[in-house]
Amino acid sequence: MRRAAPRRDGAERRERAVRASLAFHPDFRRLWIGDAASQIGATASLFVLPLLAATVLHATPFQVGLVSTSLTASFLVLGLPVGAWVDRMRHRRVLIVADAGRALALGSLPAAAAAGVLTLPQVCLVALGYGVLTVFFDVAYQSCLPGLVGRDRLVEGNAKLAATQSVALMGGPTVGGAAAQALTVPYAVAANAVCFAWSAVWIARIRTPEARPPRDPDRNLGREIGEGLRFVFGHRLLRAIAGCTGAFNLFRTASQPMLIVLLAGGLGLSAGTIGMFFAVGAAGGVAGAFLARRIAAALGQGRTIWTSAAVGGLSALLVPLVRDDWRLWVAAAGEFGMAFGAAVYDVAQVSFRQALCPTRLLGRMNATMRFLVWGTMPVGAFLGGALASLAGTRTVLWVAAAGMATAFLPVYLSPLRSLRRLPDAEPEAAVPRAA
Repeated sequence: MRRAAPRRDGAERRERAVRASLAFHPDFRRLWIGDAASQIGATASLFVLPLLAATVLHATPFQVGLVSTSLTASFLVLGLPVGAWVDRMRHRRVLIVADAGRALALGSLPAAAAAGVLTLPQVCLVALGYGVLTVFFDVAYQSCLPGLVGRDRLVEGNAKLAATQSVALMGGPTVGGAAAQALTVPYAVAANAVCFAWSAVWIARIRTPEARPPRDPDRNLGREIGEGLRFVFGHRLLRAIAGCTGAFNLFRTASQPMLIVLLAGGLGLSAGTIGMFFAVGAAGGVAGAFLARRIAAALGQGRTIWTSAAVGGLSALLVPLVRDDWRLWVAAAGEFGMAFGAAVYDVAQVSFRQALCPTRLLGRMNATMRFLVWGTMPVGAFLGGALASLAGTRTVLWVAAAGMATAFLPVYLSPLRSLRRLPDAEPEAAVPRAA
């Protein structure tokens, strides 16, 4: 009996550690590592595919905009039904299939380059397929977190995932730029494919049981989508968050590909320097994710949402000043401010959304929000490329900066402006089911 005491003490210490931090939660750690690999692959892809079109295939600004449109078009086209489909499936299985599919899709590009048959239509088709799988992955991973860690630990879990995403935003362009410079751009895409395969391996190791969602014999896709839409549009705070995020993403996506075109073509910077530029900017996201919980504790969740959106949006006004001199780093400081504000904003508003929503509607709520806030991205990318063809890339940057600087107004003009503590979760019975 005396020998068993140390083992009990050790178990108690481990249990206390698990309660103290999700970093000691085995399955959250596996999700965390898998999501980190997936996010690095995703951010590098958003950088490398437009760069591939601009430098290797010598695409025009409008064609580069089409590549970026293809990467995000699925959020507009499939965003709503994916939420209903994900609510019918085990979330981990969706994550694994999405990662494996993205690895195969991106792997086709270096194969085509090696055979000498790489074309712009193929890049756009791969981007479209990649985007479809990304919709499934993003909706499923946000929906599986509450069941994995519990609703009382969502802020901590989202803060850790947001920190990882910010590191990916910093490391993805850097790794992508370095790989593009060392290996040539088509073969740099192969590293992105490896990231997605690695993510699938880690997520497959999660052991927390996940029950199969109950099958409703009378289920109807249209009615299920309608439930998600009514839940989001029926909540004033969710409407304000969707308006703010959707507006910011619209203008952000219009500017980002054109910024790459300006840096690579107009200013003649190398792929490595461009990657470093975005890495410096994305460091703000790392700082924001690590400070998000402290900021929310000091200001309250409601005030944190609108102030962080304002900081990120106003920082965008520095980006159009970019030149091939010291002003390059002034623009990078603007990228830093945007990423800092976005990270704090995302931790606060995503945690609120997950805590507010009943479990059975998580996939549809997340998909509806993704449809509203990411569905603007292909529109922004298309409009950015079209405007650049008419008025130049720098004009696009100024128009987009003005839009991002005012995107915080929907949340500022809502009750969030004065709320310190956000409303509690709505009970299941309070949410009407589809008829």
